[in-house]
Amino acid sequence: MSLPRLVVTGASGFVGRHLLEELKEDHRIVGLARRSQARSGAPVHPNITWHQADIGDRAAIAPIFAEIERAGGADQLIHLAAHYDFTGEDHPEYWRTNVDGLRHVLELSKGLGLKRFVFSSSTAACAFPAEGSALTEETPPDGDHLYARTKAIGERMLVEYEEHFPSTILRFAALFSDWCEYPPLFMFLETWLSKAWNARVLGGRGHSAIPYLHVDDLTLFFQELLHHGGELPPGVVLQASPDGATSHQELFDEATRIHFDGPRKAIHMPRPLCGPGMWALDVAGRLVGRRPFERPWMARYIDKAMTIDARRTRELLGWEPRPRLHVLQRLPFLLENRRTDAIEWMRANREAMKEGHVETNLLIHRLLKKHASEIAAEFTGVLMGPEGQERFPSYQDVSDDDHRWNHTLILRHLMNAVRTRERGILVSYCRDLAERRFEQGFEAREVCDALRELNRIAFKHLRRDPESRGLREDIKQHVTMTLTWGCDEAQQVFEHLEVRCRNSHLRPSCRKRREATAQRAALVSAGEDESAP
Repeated sequence: MSLPRLVVTGASGFVGRHLLEELKEDHRIVGLARRSQARSGAPVHPNITWHQADIGDRAAIAPIFAEIERAGGADQLIHLAAHYDFTGEDHPEYWRTNVDGLRHVLELSKGLGLKRFVFSSSTAACAFPAEGSALTEETPPDGDHLYARTKAIGERMLVEYEEHFPSTILRFAALFSDWCEYPPLFMFLETWLSKAWNARVLGGRGHSAIPYLHVDDLTLFFQELLHHGGELPPGVVLQASPDGATSHQELFDEATRIHFDGPRKAIHMPRPLCGPGMWALDVAGRLVGRRPFERPWMARYIDKAMTIDARRTRELLGWEPRPRLHVLQRLPFLLENRRTDAIEWMRANREAMKEGHVETNLLIHRLLKKHASEIAAEFTGVLMGPEGQERFPSYQDVSDDDHRWNHTLILRHLMNAVRTRERGILVSYCRDLAERRFEQGFEAREVCDALRELNRIAFKHLRRDPESRGLREDIKQHVTMTLTWGCDEAQQVFEHLEVRCRNSHLRPSCRKRREATAQRAALVSAGEDESAP
């Protein structure tokens, strides 16, 4: 069975890279981007064909679309390419990319036989709602800044092509990852967690608020959209966003509480003073050649809330953001990345803007190695004991030899992660483990609960050792947080595979899971029958 054919413009961007990573196994993708595949860090895969071209230059992209047409066209096109910045200036790229570039792509897509043209926009294309109101899918793109005006032009432009293909308009919330990669949030965190003079200053009452969406939620949104796209009415507007909005005050309170191990009181700058103050700082920045991120144009949005009501989108797609990926729930992960890998943190965020103690972890590694056999034995006992039969039913089918080998493996990966300070070692193992356990019919809860038990047991044995004196917080950092990340990755894998199985009944992993689940249910049923009077 041939794979669906998909064209993605802006494939090298933040959303594009994550989207290609998610869809590469189940789609044949043509990616268009200004940057090269290697330079942008986009995934390389046999199902991905990459073209480095600028949509603002029709002569450059026309041969690419002609090639796609000759190869059979495409089922859907996702238009992600757009210009947006936070300077507030009327950059000509807004018109060149957002208007002229869109026109080029629409014209050249006429011959592709598209079933749907997906146009990416943003909640920022709309004006802030009145206090007590919310933006809905029916809200017009009536924002007054240049980005909003160009997106409004784009939405009207789609109507001209209705006879050629139906379209869907997506309005994204502010998108972020566990490395942040959303410039305003990055700047907030860098300021609030610093020793700068304005580290505790919030504009107005701190009520400025927008919705945030984790990029992993967005990739699942696209999965549902691609699956249900044919059922959507032409021209429909969807909001890829949680309901409500998260305020600067909420972000400040949570970020500083985590970073400083306790609450920190903000200093609120009266709104009438914010505009003149931001103007003065901007003038000073111009004089020294280093303008601040916050510009005078932002002052008019202080204490306004871009509240969202996305009920219609949820009804149409059956999708909703996962609570564990809410921005306030992810702040511990963002700040841990910031703390433990500052170089990568700065690299990722500077790119988005377009622009520990070693001996301690080695000591913990030595303690883990010293107590590995005790930890593994107790871990097996918990999984297979009387309590484990109820909490971990799927593990009861695992043989003793397999238990020993599995526990040797996970402890080895944990120790290597601690020794090298690279959590990715264990996270990668947990990803593979989750895929295997999914096929075997396990539930995500069982896998994560097992990892939590491993943490509890390891923590107990390490703390009993006199050599661990004074290392309590270091053990939490190197062991507990590493296993927490592993659990989070396992949950992510289960959630993605469950979506894929709902949308594709032909995947081998789905068949294996159904067979394993059915076999386990039959064994349980047989056991109940044998014990019946």
